[in-house]
Amino acid sequence: MTHLLRSGDAATPPFDLAITPESAGWAHSGLRILGLDAGQSETFGTDESEMMVLSLNGSAEVTVDGRTYALQGRDNVFAGASDVVYAPRDAEVSIATTDGGRFALCSARCSNRLEPAYLPKTDVPVEMRGAGQSSRQVNNFGVPGVLAADRLIACEVLTPGGNWSSWPPHKHDEEREGETALEEIYYFEVADGPSGPGIGFQRVYGHEGADIDITAEIHTGDAVLIPHGWHGPSIAAPGYDLYYLNVMAGPGDERAWLICDDPTHAWVRESWADQAVDPRLPFGSMLVGEDA
Repeated sequence: MTHLLRSGDAATPPFDLAITPESAGWAHSGLRILGLDAGQSETFGTDESEMMVLSLNGSAEVTVDGRTYALQGRDNVFAGASDVVYAPRDAEVSIATTDGGRFALCSARCSNRLEPAYLPKTDVPVEMRGAGQSSRQVNNFGVPGVLAADRLIACEVLTPGGNWSSWPPHKHDEEREGETALEEIYYFEVADGPSGPGIGFQRVYGHEGADIDITAEIHTGDAVLIPHGWHGPSIAAPGYDLYYLNVMAGPGDERAWLICDDPTHAWVRESWADQAVDPRLPFGSMLVGEDA
């Protein structure tokens, strides 16, 4: 199984990226990236998966079973949070854009059919996590307590150039007290520099009974599949801000995001108390959220 997908590797027209549970080799999480030119639209069914639709850039009208929502979107992923449309399983979804744009369709296989919903960008909790060179911004649009879903959990992380995210490394691959089993997708975008595209780096490594080993240079459009194992750091190279979209779902009875830090590096969290949050944060407009 390939856990690192380079931009274009998993393109399935009309989608620039199409990750399904079958293609990922697991049971729950999925992600599609839809690029539309000005005046274009696309209609599809959610089938057995619920879905959260957000803008990577551009605006659109999103219609779910005949109900139309104005997705205001944003100019780019560093310009602030996007509003979000939730579509339940067994729904028909249409995305139509006047000026063109790119849209992320986060999904999870699920059993229960909820009602369609809309979350305005002003209601997205934005959190400053970590401190110093571990400072990053988390847009918590699709987590429990913010947007209702049956299985799906999703958020965005934005990291200033030179900083480390997903640090200390953590995992969520066991159903036990304090931890939930969640398959996770990382989808990346990296800010350009004055001479061309930027780069970042991603690390994923295993533990007993969970073999995985990724150390990779990351570019815009790349994705990493994490069925298990410790993941982190996600590194923004100096000069290049890093964005990633996290999509998670798992088999547990409770929709919860509970993690376990790698005990070798867990002490790093304690060091944040004496450091300030990176003054380059936040990106775009935000609401103040709880530090974690």
